[in-house]
Amino acid sequence: MQKNGTTRTLHTVKDADGAVTSRVRRTVLPSGLRVVTEQMAGTRSASIGVWVAVGSRDETPALHGCSHFLEHLLFKGTPERTAMDISVALDAVGGEFNAFTTKEYTVYHARVLDEDLGTAVDVLGDMVTASTIAAADVEAERDVILDEIAMHDDDPDDVVHNLFAQQAWGDTPLGRPIAGTEASITALTRAQIHRFYLRHYRPDNMVVSVAGNVDHATVVRQVRQAFGRGGFLEGEADPAPSEQSERARKVHPGETRTVRPQEQVNLVLGVKGLTRTDPRRYTLGVLNTALGGGTSSRMFQEVRELRGLAYSVYSFATHHADAGVVGVSVGCLPGKYDAVLETVRNELAKVAAEGLTDEEVERGKGQLKGGLVLGLEDSGSRMSRIGKVELVHDELLTIDEVVARIEAVTTEDVAALAHELFSQPELLAVVGPAAAG
Repeated sequence: MQKNGTTRTLHTVKDADGAVTSRVRRTVLPSGLRVVTEQMAGTRSASIGVWVAVGSRDETPALHGCSHFLEHLLFKGTPERTAMDISVALDAVGGEFNAFTTKEYTVYHARVLDEDLGTAVDVLGDMVTASTIAAADVEAERDVILDEIAMHDDDPDDVVHNLFAQQAWGDTPLGRPIAGTEASITALTRAQIHRFYLRHYRPDNMVVSVAGNVDHATVVRQVRQAFGRGGFLEGEADPAPSEQSERARKVHPGETRTVRPQEQVNLVLGVKGLTRTDPRRYTLGVLNTALGGGTSSRMFQEVRELRGLAYSVYSFATHHADAGVVGVSVGCLPGKYDAVLETVRNELAKVAAEGLTDEEVERGKGQLKGGLVLGLEDSGSRMSRIGKVELVHDELLTIDEVVARIEAVTTEDVAALAHELFSQPELLAVVGPAAAG
């Protein structure tokens, strides 16, 4: 682990002529705030993300939805800026900015011209460290979030995946929806949200990641200035942060249904998966891609192309620090529900027994590698990669190293993992009319 108050170069990539095309550097400030940058040759943009290690899984039942509520409130103003000032500062330079909350972290991000990075750092630093969380803003934003919850509740795909998570992990933070419920959001008070903010928005619980046409030393200087307001960076970090278990927690097999008077039935069929640090995650990436990651995948071909049973069908793999699930999601007409479920079950059983063909594995590897490389062509995606890795992983690999690990996956590796995963008891979540099933 890198000591506080030090800087280290993590990776340097050069072209055939010896010119640097990419350099990743990390500085850990005395307070524990980590600043990670990736210098990208040939770009004129810069992207910044402030990654906070708090999400819905850190909430008690009484605080359900607090992380997402707080994400909204940090855009509402500070002693130096009103909500309008925050918007104008980045709109005036053509910048893009937003935020999102997951079960394990919250991210505030912006993308600007390289010459305007200082503005983006200053605005995000002010928002994250000095939010007023005014009582009037809490009440106004409460209605906005209730509207957002209602919007998601009208989307059967969102509903079925929330239902699937609830079946997997029960009434625990991982099993609850990130945004909260109407009851929990209505009950949250300004005092509860403010205490949650002070407890979790600490320097040693944050990563600032920046990528693009940037200079590391300049970024660190800008971060010190922007995040240093009100003594936020004063003091030393906790030398012994708590460690989370990486053993995958149990899931609860079984079936759960919600009746909705809609034209389609949505289902998710899955099993326990892998944690985010499991070394077999590259094998699972290949398996998941070949199984249901594109139009040539096993599930797409069997369910849609050959049988015409559904328009939307895909597989997914979800990873958390100590939990994971793998599954197949399908939306179909109620009259085709039984055939869809039988087909998906048969294909998973076949993959568990026989694995995938060499051709399917190679196609999955190619699709996974191509998606990785093509997805990292801009500064925003590079910022996200280094920020997420710094926050939740111990090791930052180069893109070539990640590609090599994908390439090293064998047909036998995929077969062994498929047998282990898809021989487990299943979880089934269904949303649709009562006649389905």
